[in-house]
Amino acid sequence: FQSSQNVGKEKNFVFLSKKIEPSSVLETAPLFDGLKKELARNKFSGPTFTQSYCWPAVAWGCDVVAISHQGNDPLLYIPPVLTLLQESDYQALPNMSGVLIVCPGWKKAQLVFDLLKTYRKGCRHLHPMLIILGQNKEAASQMEIRGCEVVVTTPYNLLRLLEHSTGFLCRLCHLVLDEVEVLFSDTSEQVFTILDCYKKATAQAQENVPHQIIAVGTQWNKHITPLIKEFMNDPHIVITVTEEAAIFGNVQQVVHSCMNSNKTAELLKILDFTQRNLQKVLVFTDSVTEVEMIHKALKSNSIVSLKKHKESKCNAECVLERWRKMHSSGTPAVLVLTDDCLQSLGITDATWVIHFSFPSPAVFGQRLQSMSDNFCTGIKDSAVDQEDTKAKSVILLTENSSCHAPEILYYLKHAEAEIPEELYDLTARVQESEKDEKIPRPLCASLKTFGICRNRTECPDRHQINFSIDMAQNIAAEMIETPERVTILPLFIVHATNYFGRIVKKQKDPYTVLAKEMNDYFKVPGHRISVNTMEKSVLYGLREGAICHRVQVVEPPAKDEENVCKVTVKYIDEGRTSQVNSDQLLHLPVKFQSLPPQAVEIIVCRVKPIDNEVEWNPKVTDHINCKIKGKLHHAKVVHTLGKTVWVDPMVGVTNLATMKMWINEYNIRSEILSTGLGTDNPEHVGEIQKLCTQIPVLDHAESLEHFTKEDTADLEEAASPQDPSIQENSAESCNSPMFLDVFFLDDVVQTKEAEDSIVHQQKGCHPPVKWFQDDVSVTLKVQILRATDSKCEFSREKVTFSAYSEGKLYVADLDLYQSVIAKKSTCVIKDTEAVILLVKEEKGAWCKLLKNKNVHVSLDFEHWEESEDERPFTVG
Repeated sequence: FQSSQNVGKEKNFVFLSKKIEPSSVLETAPLFDGLKKELARNKFSGPTFTQSYCWPAVAWGCDVVAISHQGNDPLLYIPPVLTLLQESDYQALPNMSGVLIVCPGWKKAQLVFDLLKTYRKGCRHLHPMLIILGQNKEAASQMEIRGCEVVVTTPYNLLRLLEHSTGFLCRLCHLVLDEVEVLFSDTSEQVFTILDCYKKATAQAQENVPHQIIAVGTQWNKHITPLIKEFMNDPHIVITVTEEAAIFGNVQQVVHSCMNSNKTAELLKILDFTQRNLQKVLVFTDSVTEVEMIHKALKSNSIVSLKKHKESKCNAECVLERWRKMHSSGTPAVLVLTDDCLQSLGITDATWVIHFSFPSPAVFGQRLQSMSDNFCTGIKDSAVDQEDTKAKSVILLTENSSCHAPEILYYLKHAEAEIPEELYDLTARVQESEKDEKIPRPLCASLKTFGICRNRTECPDRHQINFSIDMAQNIAAEMIETPERVTILPLFIVHATNYFGRIVKKQKDPYTVLAKEMNDYFKVPGHRISVNTMEKSVLYGLREGAICHRVQVVEPPAKDEENVCKVTVKYIDEGRTSQVNSDQLLHLPVKFQSLPPQAVEIIVCRVKPIDNEVEWNPKVTDHINCKIKGKLHHAKVVHTLGKTVWVDPMVGVTNLATMKMWINEYNIRSEILSTGLGTDNPEHVGEIQKLCTQIPVLDHAESLEHFTKEDTADLEEAASPQDPSIQENSAESCNSPMFLDVFFLDDVVQTKEAEDSIVHQQKGCHPPVKWFQDDVSVTLKVQILRATDSKCEFSREKVTFSAYSEGKLYVADLDLYQSVIAKKSTCVIKDTEAVILLVKEEKGAWCKLLKNKNVHVSLDFEHWEESEDERPFTVG
């Protein structure tokens, strides 16, 4: 054990299993020179106190466990690990893969990867890789890791990779467990599987190959003990958090429940027990009055004690000298003191700490530090009897201890201490009162999006309905004429399943009318009156090119701001928020303010990220954003709350102008599942129903009925180019009156079957195919983005196309209705599609393309030139 050290200007606590001389200055740190320059170039201010101890241990190639308040900072291990990779020893190991960094989720993995890219400039032979495979077996089987790499991934993704590349771990030198307490809390089974594989792999590796395991985090975890015992080789343990060092050091935590009026009597009972042993006891309280009262009570009961508080006549040196003499003479040493005196005394050899006043998290660690000399330094078996340990912490719990009860309860559970029911009851009352404090907060986004919040205790937002907020701006009933079918226009994509947009009315959409009137009004230069004084919550006009918006000022500029400045505004009909120049805001006539804000929040149900992730991977969000933004969708509303609608399903629709109908193009939930980064979330709707028990909810299990034909001239107007929010490519297909014949192809059961086949189909996904013909040839347009490894095989009555797109395999195996000339048929790969030209064996028109129906194949009406009086055709 090594006690407090002076590093820099501050005195900090550090617990070490082995002596380490800290490297407190960057210039003398055990890092590669190029890396030091790169750190300095990026204005790195360290090394921090913890880094000063961790860097040398890691740079020596030792196994390391580091627990610190900064334990989630990757710079705790990245610089020394990169330094190891620059050593000449690695030049003799050309086939080694270097470092594997396992992070608790994709977001942390991305952060680590970005840091590696930043600091690789100061290193040579460094090729970092980020591996986020998702549930995509084809991508895992194609993944190749060569050379001296730094690989960053998560436990689930690594196990998927190991299914296809078991030899990867044999070439591994360094294994880093980032945020080890989170890894063990959420994925302990997966992490130990990885460690077992690593242990077997290293046993088979060359004898001269170095191996190192590094585990860093902010908290001790019970699984770190088997990690050290079974997988590490005499590791350096660095802990700079006193409370965590106390858990590692086997400090016994005891809670005594009593009435506040009976605290002194309880203290005397405890001290009477300690009299039988020679103990060094500190009794902590938070007031001078209590110190005097306790000291007097101890004297009255013939217990020799000392006292220290800020008004004491005896200084710190005097108290310390008497403290040491008492113990050396065989008298139990008892010192009653206030927390503010501990630092001046510098006591670290106490054996017992008694918390007479209930500790706050801020002072709890300081009090435990006074016993740090008696923390156990080795890994203990779980069978060790804590009664035999030297250090003991006793908390007096009374009815007045509620202030910090939740924090202390959390720590005691973390330390696996015995906890009385009274502490649970106090904590429950505190948490109940905290719910009231959260009432003005917004409803938890995770609860809305996935039906669950994984960390309610620390989440700052509300987890219960507040009708005054949630129902303040309810969606007008006329906007949802029939919940089984609404037309939605998503305009602002928050993430893969959460959007803001408008519900477009089928009968004379009011916003379409308003948008046209606003555009016409502001076309006149004289109508564009700039705003001099901006007020919060007031509506203004804003022109962006030829498009006009209604905006509301979220935060006005400072009163003394006279020049043009940035103002934060909310687009009330789209839902997005952005900053604009103050001179862009225009006076908005009252006639344009009467229509309520049209933006609603849209949440797609029954799908969540894989691997228990709490956020969507940006790949999924980007894919959905490109797919749906500014395009009309049809959806079934399963729930509403305020201006939020939960929908299931939500389907993208395409206009077939020639046939005067709309067809389903894709289901958003299926699209998310097909990325391999989303999974089923069957409890979602039920959890939302529980949340809003007071509000009637549609039965989600009821089947989705077919839509009937109706006049949609007004809907067409809502989706025409005069609506500025719709992207040009979407608007072009919605520009003429027609009949609407839309239905959801899948009811709830069929949807699940279709989606399961998408996720689990071994042969790959079927891409959408559109076709048209002339007398000589047939053209197939296979809609696939940035195709790689494409193959196209032709035979007389069959064409087979396969390719990878964004890591996923797509296969189209088509049995043709009539014969083609295989040798003359061709396939050309473009950025967004593959174009297949089939040369007909006999000239003439085909009445259909395929022998059997295929839902993925449809006519391309933009290129169809057949006259209306020719024989009817069917969609193959």
